Amino acid sequence: MESVAPDIAVLKSKMRASWMAGDFGVIARYAEKAEEDFVHRLQLSPGTRLLDVACGTGNTAIPAARAGATVTGVDIAPNLIAQARERAREAGVAADFREGDAEQLDFPDASFDAVISVFGAMFAPRPERTVAELLRVCRPGGTIAMANWTPSGFTGKMFALSAKHVPPPPGIPAPVMWGEEATVRQRFGSGAKQVKCTRVMFEFRFSFPPSQVVQLFRDYFGPTQVAFSRLDANGQAAMAADLERLWTEHNQATDGTTLIPGEYLEVHAVRA
Repeated sequence: MESVAPDIAVLKSKMRASWMAGDFGVIARYAEKAEEDFVHRLQLSPGTRLLDVACGTGNTAIPAARAGATVTGVDIAPNLIAQARERAREAGVAADFREGDAEQLDFPDASFDAVISVFGAMFAPRPERTVAELLRVCRPGGTIAMANWTPSGFTGKMFALSAKHVPPPPGIPAPVMWGEEATVRQRFGSGAKQVKCTRVMFEFRFSFPPSQVVQLFRDYFGPTQVAFSRLDANGQAAMAADLERLWTEHNQATDGTTLIPGEYLEVHAVRA
């Protein structure tokens, strides 16, 4: 185990740098409505103690606080936490945001009534540790809810394309495995007495064409920015062309804008 720890430490450092690159808040704005809907489906009661893991810039934490929950949000990237705090202040809601790691949550056992993660904890490199922590900090009978991109959905195809150009670290499970129902059930195991999985459609909607969407992600989405930085000029041109082709092929808009249906797996588990 001692020989693995430094590798994980290096990987975590690179992951943090990747999510801190660019300005994720710009990208996150396009998912606000879908994440508000996710929170609405939780039917939170006022006073619910809720932990938002990998909370990003607050897309789910803020509507949860608005619904009356007592919200704590953690994220590996301190600049995203800073944005979440500012957005909560502007929204006039109270929420506690702090830096934190999904694989090592700094809370006592059974601290929360609900633990959620939307397109976040799925990226932690060791899923067995992540699920153990989600279960540990949730009280028995509490809810653990996740939204995870599916392998067959549009985002899964984007990840596969990116991996073709910039291979991920060896030995790390693909994040989109969290979007497979059988895998989710296996990971929760006896820790959950009930697991409900629902496939939900998400609309990628932009007021400009696919070529500009690709540029938007290159400019503001940290993981995309970092992936391009690891390629030479020819590699960058090839990856940009492949991404633009993918977005164009799936685009359902015909008026110069971009509209693409994506899919994620919504998981609602009841802590055993």
